[in-house]
Amino acid sequence: MTAQTEGLHHVTAIAGDPQKNIDFYIRGLGLRLVKRTVNFDDPGTYHLYYGDESGRPGSLLTFFPWQGIRSGRVGSGQSTTTAFSVPQGTLGWWQEHFRAIGVESAISRASSEEERLSLRDPDGLQIDLVASSVSDPRNPWDSASVPAEYAVRGQHSSVLTVQDPTRTLETLTRDLGMNVLAEKDGRYRLSTHDGEPGTVVDVVTDPRGERGLVAGGTVHHIAFRVPDQQTQELWRQELAERGYGVTAILDRQYFTSIYFREPGGTLLEIATDTPGFDIDEPLLELGRSLKLPPWLEPNREAISHAVAKIELPTENNPAVQAFFK
Repeated sequence: MTAQTEGLHHVTAIAGDPQKNIDFYIRGLGLRLVKRTVNFDDPGTYHLYYGDESGRPGSLLTFFPWQGIRSGRVGSGQSTTTAFSVPQGTLGWWQEHFRAIGVESAISRASSEEERLSLRDPDGLQIDLVASSVSDPRNPWDSASVPAEYAVRGQHSSVLTVQDPTRTLETLTRDLGMNVLAEKDGRYRLSTHDGEPGTVVDVVTDPRGERGLVAGGTVHHIAFRVPDQQTQELWRQELAERGYGVTAILDRQYFTSIYFREPGGTLLEIATDTPGFDIDEPLLELGRSLKLPPWLEPNREAISHAVAKIELPTENNPAVQAFFK
């Protein structure tokens, strides 16, 4: 490929009640709501973006929350686990933190280099916190709920579950520029670099697995980083030439995107690092108010009445954060 991804940009999942989603990810996981907008293709529901202080690419988990949506089915052809990076030695603290808010979790160790805490959010989405021996220099969002010494540094990895890994691996290596770092018992670890947090995808083989159904509590798509729209266009052209049904470049206001489905079934996105989340509100006020793109602004009143009423926890406000310290 002419272009090569620098790693994960964001993961987008489906939720139900937006207030439960907000409370869990701000107070439970300690992330910051960096943008409150709507699904541009269905503006009757929110699109909520969580990440670090400014919503840097690689820190982001986003949701389409549809009230009353039925639960999905986790299975093959999906991203089945979303993992975040936390410092070594902190999983005991995290387990107590989640126990205090009524969330069950379990610690496991896949190797001497990596320990995981696994849990589920209010809609059943699997979230792992990974404490790895590979250092993660990214600065966390230092929230009132989760102090900086324990806090999430950003995404660690995503798991793709497939019935046959052959063509999925080809897409990730040939078309996204990733490298296979390890393979054991049908599980492959790939990275855009040498396995640093935020650059990792694990492909899990489940030849008899039931096909997944995207609905509540499942991942809709995962997105990879590209620096700018010029590089994105080159990538789109090459993907189209290789036979992928890739979309045109779509304006997502805070980045631009293209989408295509890898052979195993997972929807992939390539998203630009720019322009970022502070183009329509100051850094200190991210997530406080409903933001709409120019083409939806004339419908603001109708959209505001259509979406659910929500309250943003005070922990999302940097001024309040400073008060607690």
